Amino acid sequence: MMPAMKIASFNINGIKARIEALSAWLTEAQPDLVVLQEIKTVDEGFPAQHFEDMGYNVETHGQKGFNGVAILSKLPLEDVMRGLPGDEADEQARYIEATVVGDRAVRIAGLYLPNGNPVPGPKYDYKLAWMERLRARAAELLKTEMPVVMLGDFNIIPEPRDAAEPGEWLKDALFLPESRAAFRRIAAQGWTDALRIRDPFGRRGPFTFWDFQAGAWRRDNGIRIDHLMLSPQASDIVNECGVDRDVRAGEKPSDHVPVWVDLSA
Repeated sequence: MMPAMKIASFNINGIKARIEALSAWLTEAQPDLVVLQEIKTVDEGFPAQHFEDMGYNVETHGQKGFNGVAILSKLPLEDVMRGLPGDEADEQARYIEATVVGDRAVRIAGLYLPNGNPVPGPKYDYKLAWMERLRARAAELLKTEMPVVMLGDFNIIPEPRDAAEPGEWLKDALFLPESRAAFRRIAAQGWTDALRIRDPFGRRGPFTFWDFQAGAWRRDNGIRIDHLMLSPQASDIVNECGVDRDVRAGEKPSDHVPVWVDLSA
């Protein structure tokens, strides 16, 4: 049996506020690679040495105060790319790619998709345009015919069962028909939603985000917006996948929890 490669995504909602929570999860969960979203710092402000001391290679694509993505990997990283192709004027740090090299090479595409609210408006237009650029890049990644994991905070609730109270989201950019259709157009290229492999027609959840407001966590009023999308070559080597829900109950938690997939590496 080939060794496994555990690949995760975690929107940490600020590296400076969440470094202890993130470090505790890394120690417990032991992912080989994790893509982070909303690091909310320029590259120079990211505590790379701390995570290098924990055994991770660090690559960042940061931005002051907002957005920002990073990759922490125990395995070597090659061919790092920062920024989503298709709009040279886009200054928002939301996308990072790299090849992680274990016994086999896997391409990682880490993303923090725009929220898009309020609707209508320029932020929603930007979200849809960004998703079209992502669709184009996703098609290019599939052409490589290598295992690819496209993962992160997609800010999309794909189906009503992905929200505890779908009626609350009907006018939200995360759940509008146009947003969900854009997500489906990407998935229809041949991507597999990892968290649905074991339970393709199951009931509500699992959720990956609970708002800090109105007791959402206590009432389990969550949504699933953090996704792991697998190319055909990656879906062929899935061992297991999951959501580390209990992280939300920890000290100074993010409003998101980690999602992960275990591949035969």
